[in-house]
Amino acid sequence: MSQGSVSVSPPPHPAAFAVQAAAPAAPAAVALRDLAITFALKTGETHRAVEAIDLAVAPGEFVAIVGPTGCGKSTLLNVTAGLLTPSAGTVRIQGDSLSGLNAKAGYLFQADALMPWKTAIDNVAVALEPQGVKRGEALQLAQDWLSRVGLKNFAQRYPHMLSGGQRKRVALAQMLIRDPQILLMDEPFGPLDAQTRQIMGNLLLDLWAANKKAVLFVTHDLEEAIALSDRVVVMSAGPAARIVGDFTITLPRPRDIAEIRTDAAFHAIHKAIWACLRVEVQKTYAQGGEASDHE
Repeated sequence: MSQGSVSVSPPPHPAAFAVQAAAPAAPAAVALRDLAITFALKTGETHRAVEAIDLAVAPGEFVAIVGPTGCGKSTLLNVTAGLLTPSAGTVRIQGDSLSGLNAKAGYLFQADALMPWKTAIDNVAVALEPQGVKRGEALQLAQDWLSRVGLKNFAQRYPHMLSGGQRKRVALAQMLIRDPQILLMDEPFGPLDAQTRQIMGNLLLDLWAANKKAVLFVTHDLEEAIALSDRVVVMSAGPAARIVGDFTITLPRPRDIAEIRTDAAFHAIHKAIWACLRVEVQKTYAQGGEASDHE
């Protein structure tokens, strides 16, 4: 370039100013909108269990539901599983309207659902039968899942030969072997003693962290709900129960169930949620504990 000349750069290509469009957000794993559930009574009357329910669970989000006895917590799980049809409102699973059973969900109940005539490995492997998985492959996968839940050496034991915590581990493996995208858990650790509940809680968190699924977890134990979840949803007393609180849990992960309960932040969160929940529990007691025949 000669002295006194000016170098002019070519104008930038218009594409340089283009703003890349953000990827569309994934639909909620579970979306309940303006949901109501009504049951017919033997008297010919109807009972409004829940109404005006708006609840969304994001992919990979762990949401716990708490509320007084009879407020319809389990009813929400049954609707999400496709076991109940709502009287009003919509249920969408990963963006699609739910029709019939929810094939994308796994359901873990409070009571044992293991077949007493089958060994632990057969109880886990049987979950793959509807998918047409060959028995040899199913048994291999079942053994792998038993190892993941700490029952590697208990594959050939029958349910009556296992402790309550061990049976619950088998049931957990039975649910997870199908690789469901949504986990529905209804007081799964309720019957267990306090120490076993902590062990099972930590096991669940470890399995969830390895391959995060959306979780709806019903419990009467507020401490358990806080220790496990990303959000705690509080339901009102029934009848016509509604969601009256939705609390984000900001405690860091990974968590240890026993250790996190000693954290000052844990107690602050517990105090805030209990202030909301206590009002609803007192309403139920004032009604004589007969808010609903349906949990």
